[in-house]
Amino acid sequence: MHAKILKWTVKKPAAEVEAFLARPAFAPEAEAAAATVLADIRARGDAAVLAAAKRFDGAALKAPELRVSSGELAAAVKAVPARVKRAVKEAHARVRLYAEAGLREPWHMPTPCGGHLGECYSPMDRVGVYVPGGTAPLASTAVMTVTLAKTAGVPEIVACTPCGKDKAVNPVLLYALKLAGATEIYRVGGIQAIGMMAFGTRSVRPVQKIAGPGNAYVTAAKRQVYGYVGIDQVAGPSEIAVLADDSANPAWVAADLLSQAEHGSGHEKALLVTDSQALAEAVCDEVAWQTAKLSRAALVQRVIDQGGLLLVVVPDLKQGMELVNRFAPEHFEIMTREPRQWLNLVRAAGAVFVGGWTPEAAGDFVAGPSHVLPTGGAARMFNGLTADDFRRRHSFVEFTQEDLAETRATIETFAEVEGLDAHGRAASIRFDAL
Repeated sequence: MHAKILKWTVKKPAAEVEAFLARPAFAPEAEAAAATVLADIRARGDAAVLAAAKRFDGAALKAPELRVSSGELAAAVKAVPARVKRAVKEAHARVRLYAEAGLREPWHMPTPCGGHLGECYSPMDRVGVYVPGGTAPLASTAVMTVTLAKTAGVPEIVACTPCGKDKAVNPVLLYALKLAGATEIYRVGGIQAIGMMAFGTRSVRPVQKIAGPGNAYVTAAKRQVYGYVGIDQVAGPSEIAVLADDSANPAWVAADLLSQAEHGSGHEKALLVTDSQALAEAVCDEVAWQTAKLSRAALVQRVIDQGGLLLVVVPDLKQGMELVNRFAPEHFEIMTREPRQWLNLVRAAGAVFVGGWTPEAAGDFVAGPSHVLPTGGAARMFNGLTADDFRRRHSFVEFTQEDLAETRATIETFAEVEGLDAHGRAASIRFDAL
């Protein structure tokens, strides 16, 4: 089946396009499975984690085998080819530099009577990151998560990733985790990894926050442990939208759409929005031609067959921009003659890639910003992962006597209105002896 080409306008939105936009953020079957496994982990700890690992990943682990040993890490470092190490190091350096530049600085402002107000920051003590394994060992995700926590100054960084039936973890992934700064690595994936990090077991102490992408089951588990721990965002199956005019190279556009469709869950979304019928038709042909040559062609074809790759023709790019904002994609590429002019019109997108020489894949692997981004429309209310997500923000107030005297009447009035006389007394008592 070929990708579909549809027409859409703001006044006459096509029903099939609207259905494409309305993808669910959570899958009911994943929610139910997560609730069952998480309850079991809370009740039985390690035993429940091990049972889930055997059931879902086919890994017959024992509790002492959950943590990757220092010997395994050393062996992994030796096994990784030098050219791969160079690539991981370059990505790590670029991500660290971007993360450092983005850290918020403490600040303060004077009060009217000589005091100070402001904010300061402190790193979390212990955080967890989830790195998917599944159909592809995402070594890049290790860089895009652990590096940020390390940059934030977190002293204990727990990483979880699934192992195979042979209990092995991809050596490149282990190398990336070690290089980025993970202090503990566990060969556990899925719901059980989220529960283990959130609730803690005899083998693993609980963390304060969990970050990282995952499939629908991981996403459901993260949502359900929120409150026990902090979470970064909703980060599920991959998405991309491309806004393009007739100046765009159809082969490039098709390649970028397919780069997200190949992730393999079948729930990925890839959307082209263009004001050029000719471009849409050329991209449609390129998608078919390029898909046949991909090593993961079957996975891509499943996305296409399920309507996950859509080509939409709009009357003009302004309406196209409105469509993209309604979609609120994880990744958004602008491939037009003057791409920067559309950047300021973005209202909802996890990350924006400006111009034809900026494929989304650059952001996935090496550009600098984390590729852990909101999906399922969550870009309307969540942001991409940053180093500051691993720090705590503390506001501070330093009043002088004159500041308190100036605001005393307001404090006492609010206390009276709200029936909280002790609040008012806390201000007035300081002036009793004066």
